[in-house]
Amino acid sequence: MSFTEPSGETCEWGKAARRHDERRFLEGPKRRLEELRRAVRIFLEFLYGFRALRKLPPCVTVFGSARFGEGHPYYALARSIGARIADQGLTVMTGGGPGIMEAANRGAREAGGGSVGCNIELPSEQRPNPYLERWITFRYFFVRKVMLVKYSVAFVALPGGFGTLDEVFETSTLIQTGKIRNFPVLLVGVEFWRPLLDYLEENLLSAGTIDRLDLERIVLTDDPDEVIERICAVKPAG
Repeated sequence: MSFTEPSGETCEWGKAARRHDERRFLEGPKRRLEELRRAVRIFLEFLYGFRALRKLPPCVTVFGSARFGEGHPYYALARSIGARIADQGLTVMTGGGPGIMEAANRGAREAGGGSVGCNIELPSEQRPNPYLERWITFRYFFVRKVMLVKYSVAFVALPGGFGTLDEVFETSTLIQTGKIRNFPVLLVGVEFWRPLLDYLEENLLSAGTIDRLDLERIVLTDDPDEVIERICAVKPAG
């Protein structure tokens, strides 16, 4: 499976055309012409995302580890949630890879709903899961994260690693600072997530670095029905 970049280059899923290019970008100041070219490339990637996603119906983004296989209980849970999201007329958006992402996309497709993947170029290639209706690939993490928020009405995070935590905390920061509103962040997997929320309460809240409301905006549940209820409360009419 392949995609076409804004530059017109054709790449395989998950493979960067110039893997060291972005590393140079983060290695400090460059010559002005190189920085200008980079800015143009970033701008073009934003346009690429806007153009590719502009006709999508409202989405719910589902995050979680790529390392949970089909026999894992979290895979089954994500699959069920994906189907229930599709039943509400919403499209399931994921990172497009295996594990939790595959499960959510699979549930959506099996329920007859939309299933989209937003990939990110990484040094190690990631194959697309077979349940994607369509997918696009981004070079820059920050561009990809803008798209995930812009075209979603809620985030559902099942157990995962650094990438999942990154999305949860960045989105929570956007909510805390008023950049987005009425945007549920749902952590599914009480046993997995409870120690993290306990840490936030015992350390950040007690130190005054966050408010009680910041913590209450993050919903912890094992119940797919509660997930759908929270999403439906903010789902666009029609």
